[in-house]
Amino acid sequence: MKQVSDISGPKRITTRTIAEMKRKGQPIACLTAYDFITSRLLDRAGIDLVLVGDSLGMVFQGQETTISVTLDEMIYHAKTVVRGVDRAMVIVDMPFMSYQVHADDGFRNAGRVMKETGAGGVKFEGGERIAEMVHKVMQAGIPVMGHIGLTPQSIHQFGGYQPRGVSPGEAKQLLRDAKVLEEAGAFSVVLEKIPGVLATKITKSLRIPTIGIGAGIHCDGQVLVVSDMLGLYEDFNPRFVRKYAHLAQAIQESVSGYVKDVKAGKFPSKEESY
Repeated sequence: MKQVSDISGPKRITTRTIAEMKRKGQPIACLTAYDFITSRLLDRAGIDLVLVGDSLGMVFQGQETTISVTLDEMIYHAKTVVRGVDRAMVIVDMPFMSYQVHADDGFRNAGRVMKETGAGGVKFEGGERIAEMVHKVMQAGIPVMGHIGLTPQSIHQFGGYQPRGVSPGEAKQLLRDAKVLEEAGAFSVVLEKIPGVLATKITKSLRIPTIGIGAGIHCDGQVLVVSDMLGLYEDFNPRFVRKYAHLAQAIQESVSGYVKDVKAGKFPSKEESY
């Protein structure tokens, strides 16, 4: 019998893949994306996780915080991101007030995100207080990523973007939050802006992977906002962001060149016209 070649394409990353990466000590690379073109580029570059972050409120919409982002907006952006991905696992942030009032709200809204976007999972901010909801969502077959430490949806409660887990009491609570999320069924947990020593302790105490942002080198993976690491957003320069490009300058220079050519009557040329 004639053998049929494998045309299935790249292997899709799943929660099982992510768990295996932790077991083997293989670091997990994650970036945010909010549109089709960016997600396609990230996927082709070999990213493992694509997070449709509610950070879009700040870097895409120009808001001061993530608070104003709606569930409908998250679903819209997640749909465009999923269309650009063949391999990476896409995770969608559950926005402010889509789950905080009651566990049933989070359950229904997470189901809506999965059904309408085709994403691979959802992310909730919070620890012990959302454990019941995380378990309920996970029991329905929806992969859940946790998020503790600095949680931007609680920024008004914190009073700023200072590191979390610095005091012994808060560090102890974050350790408990991480364990409770694992026990509730989360497949991974983001550790944002906490001391590296604490992040290491949490990472070693969990069977599930940790994804760090401003939490040191010893997490199982790392995540950054894509516009930060590409140098598109010049007004935000925290110490945990490494800029791998300076695209804001490149884009401005390109647009300036285009404007100059149009004003001078040099674009389009004869070869560029029909």
